[in-house]
Amino acid sequence: MGPNLVDHLLYEKEDNGICWVKFNRPERMNACFGTHEENGTIRKVVEYMRFADDDPDVRVIVLTDVGRGFCAGADLKGVTEEAIGKPHPGARNIDRTTLDGNRQSFYHGLTRTVFEIAQVRKPTIAMVNGPAAGLGLDMALHCDIRIGCEATKFMPYMQIGQIMENGGSYYLPKMVGLGRALEFAYTGKMSAERAYEWGVLNHLVASADLEATTRKLCDDIISKPPLPQWISKRIMRAALDSSLETTMVMTSNASGILALSEDGAEARASFADKRQPDYKGR
Repeated sequence: MGPNLVDHLLYEKEDNGICWVKFNRPERMNACFGTHEENGTIRKVVEYMRFADDDPDVRVIVLTDVGRGFCAGADLKGVTEEAIGKPHPGARNIDRTTLDGNRQSFYHGLTRTVFEIAQVRKPTIAMVNGPAAGLGLDMALHCDIRIGCEATKFMPYMQIGQIMENGGSYYLPKMVGLGRALEFAYTGKMSAERAYEWGVLNHLVASADLEATTRKLCDDIISKPPLPQWISKRIMRAALDSSLETTMVMTSNASGILALSEDGAEARASFADKRQPDYKGR
């Protein structure tokens, strides 16, 4: 059982709790297939990640690729309407030949869809083994954690005369500070070393160690109770736009819920008994 699969995106669920979502157009540096259409890469990435999010056997979702490039961004070359299907529901019946129609199509069909990656409940990791450009950059920034290697490189949309979307324009200044984010927006340059120095990459390792490092991090995450992870993610992301007082209320409410949860009781009991816990996510 799994999502409705397409050739340009792989869904690989393992018995250890890891689910790999992989861009699969290596001949095009994993450029996106279509944009906001039902079989387009963006829609399918969200569909795959949502499916993994609802699967009780999945604990961590890794977004990565096949080949030597994470995702080269948008690519409409040779993609037929028949292959990519209908537009996103929010973008249907919009006249995209007008300025406002183009804006609405972009907002409802693309920007809001990419944002859904950040709404996934479970931990998400972007394993970036090569260039992440445009939409590839945006999807990586919407993930919780990023792991890269010497081949990792981040590039915005400026080469095609566009600005970064909500991943770059919203999360990046919060990650690296306004001055660094603007420098990147102005120059379009962010090497793997600079990304790690600025905090965009959580880990920077040799390409030969990239998958092993990602798997080790997944194992560390899976060994801990899932409920505190899910709730911490929701609170921290909400706190980016909130006050300290509101965050205090959210954490206080969550602490009571966690204390009475089955996993909370199992965590305390396994710690006292010095045994491996058996978490159920409830």
